[in-house]
Amino acid sequence: MSESKLVKKFQLAGLSEKKAKETLKNEAVSSNLSVVLDEALKHAPSGLSKGAGNLLYGVATKVKKQTLDHLPLLAEYVATEKIDSDARLTAALEYLLHAPGKPVDRKKFEAACGVGVVVTPQQIAAAVQKLLSENKAEMLEKRYQFNVGMLLAAMRKELPWADGKLVKAEMDAQVFSLLGPKTDADNAPVQKKKPKKEKTEISTKAADASGDTEPSDGAATITDLMKKVSFHKPGENYKTDGYVITDNTMKHMENHLKQTKGQVRTRFPPEPNGILHIGHAKAININFGYAAAHNGICFLRYDDTNPEKEEEKFFVGILDMVKWLGYTPYDITHSSDYFDQLYEWACELINKGLAYVCHQKAEEVKGINAPPSPWRDRPAAESLQLFHDMKNGKIDEGAATLRLKVTLEEGKQDPVAYRIKFVPHHRTGDRWCVYPTYDYTHCLCDSLENITHSLCTKEFQARRSSYYWLCNAVDIYCPVQWEYGRLNMSYAVVSKRKIAKLITEGLVADWDDPRLFTLTALRRRGFPPQAINNFCAKLGLTGAQIVIDPEMLESEVRDVLNVSAPRVMAVLEPLKVTITNLPSDAPAQLEVPDFPSEPQRGAHRVAFGSEIYIEASDYRAVEEKGYRRLTPGQSVGLRHAGFVIQLEREVRDASGALTELRVTCQPVAAAAKPKAFIHWVASPRPCEVRLYDRLFRHKNPEDAAEVPGGFLSDVNPDSRTVVTALIDGGLRAKVYDKFQFERVGFFSVDPDATEQKLVFNRTVTLKEDTGKN
Repeated sequence: MSESKLVKKFQLAGLSEKKAKETLKNEAVSSNLSVVLDEALKHAPSGLSKGAGNLLYGVATKVKKQTLDHLPLLAEYVATEKIDSDARLTAALEYLLHAPGKPVDRKKFEAACGVGVVVTPQQIAAAVQKLLSENKAEMLEKRYQFNVGMLLAAMRKELPWADGKLVKAEMDAQVFSLLGPKTDADNAPVQKKKPKKEKTEISTKAADASGDTEPSDGAATITDLMKKVSFHKPGENYKTDGYVITDNTMKHMENHLKQTKGQVRTRFPPEPNGILHIGHAKAININFGYAAAHNGICFLRYDDTNPEKEEEKFFVGILDMVKWLGYTPYDITHSSDYFDQLYEWACELINKGLAYVCHQKAEEVKGINAPPSPWRDRPAAESLQLFHDMKNGKIDEGAATLRLKVTLEEGKQDPVAYRIKFVPHHRTGDRWCVYPTYDYTHCLCDSLENITHSLCTKEFQARRSSYYWLCNAVDIYCPVQWEYGRLNMSYAVVSKRKIAKLITEGLVADWDDPRLFTLTALRRRGFPPQAINNFCAKLGLTGAQIVIDPEMLESEVRDVLNVSAPRVMAVLEPLKVTITNLPSDAPAQLEVPDFPSEPQRGAHRVAFGSEIYIEASDYRAVEEKGYRRLTPGQSVGLRHAGFVIQLEREVRDASGALTELRVTCQPVAAAAKPKAFIHWVASPRPCEVRLYDRLFRHKNPEDAAEVPGGFLSDVNPDSRTVVTALIDGGLRAKVYDKFQFERVGFFSVDPDATEQKLVFNRTVTLKEDTGKN
């Protein structure tokens, strides 16, 4: 089918012409969308509703390879409006991904995604009333300072198929009925506790008018931080230090403001040749966060100017991580969208005598003090013809470049604007034999997209003057470039080349190995995106390069998981314990709160009996001073069970190894108060638990003075330990679910987990408090 016909076809799903054309560039999505539209129209010959069209596009973009065979089924249910919401579609995709067997059991499928379930206003009202009743005391105390968002989240879990707008309206109405109109006290700003200073010393700066950054303390959220930053207002570019004003500057500014209406516009421009890391998280938060804090928009622009290193998985992975951190691009663009315009401007620069074709080899022009080009003053017409020949593949790769007649702040003269690469491009195919450099591309693309604030890391400060020079040389609107310091992490490497080396050497498994500081690795390890965002906010904005100890990030992770990860009991080093006198009327199951300090947040049931397992470290055969757990002469309590146990005797095998403890029990009320309570499991199921430590032994593994043998020699051989643990047999969990194993640490379900075998990654340990253990 021709491109024009496909565009018209995709518009049946409600896509704009621009979006339809953009979709065509993604072969997989285009194929999926074409299939689902064909199938959907069989069931809706008179046409699709707007909602159905949006959902079909969602199917095309979200469906996994494993479930492509089910596209006709999904299309049917969407077209007939049995699946009529994002929530139902998400549930359908999840069911098809995890429900084994073919054909699909439609009855189970429909139950899983709520087909036919109608949630009445009366049900919504009753559920809201129940929630408010459970939280009434706290709400009456905190009034409008109470976090109603928590209740809305609970409602989504309670009534997943309810209309969100109706739920919100009902919640607002009942909250008002309970609390009445807001008082002056309700409207007063919340008094925030002054945060404790972090041990890690960080130089934090806000922006001044120079385009560099000045001191600005960190904040609780990235929005709070970005509201404090003193960047220029849109349209006031000319007020920033170093900004170059030409005769046409104000005319271009007026046109810019007409198009943007004074809106803040930023962009995140990653190269799609690797996986994003923790430093990119800072860039994402700054670019998207600044736009959000000022009611602006942020583009995700792929800098796809180096086709030999670009892969589809990197395009997908970048967008996935941006969304995982909670951000949605206003638009997704590519530098290659503008290749034609960029080439035209390059020809214009040649004609103006501002660019020339050079034949010096790459090694000749490296460094600051490279010899001047003997071709710098060649006639414009000659350079123009050679540039056309470069484009048309008539000059060998490496035999010529196009260079700009400008000197960078660092002293480097005439940076390269175009180089020859006989490599097909993933979007433009074999059309181009020349590709622009980042230095040439990013400022011009910023102008084309009417970016107001070009936010980049400090190393680009040396290119700020060329940024302004280039926009003015082709006589277009010129954004303002602001720089901030890069974020680096101790005990880590983030270089794509070095991570690839770790993978090829077998020292880590892949880009998402939980010991790395790539964002996919942090997600796999169980770091919540909210914690990463909070971490970036607390760093503040600085013009200085900063190196942070991982403990600072882990502290934020603990803070988030402490209030979001339900508690369960698991034993990593199991030791069998038999209770010889457990009363016959002792319960076989116990109700255990998910959050012991907040029992109203829910509970789960665990098995209990005469045979349990405890941590081997919770027993010592010889008493030691300060040890508070089980010994021959010291009893210990069992968490949540209501019993205190006392050692009766040890059981050892022929080699003398301890295999079992036999104990007696007493109800807590009848026993002497124990010094500690320990966790345990009964009727457990085995699971794999992966424990992680720092990947490198030294703080700066890339520092030759610290690590003479190179970073590969510094890998910690004990950075990953795998144990077979025992966990509550009733626990059911899906990938990335997070839990606190009581008294042990925070853990996340790994993608390797199956229904038959759970696999957990230790995200972070608990804060040490040995006095209570």
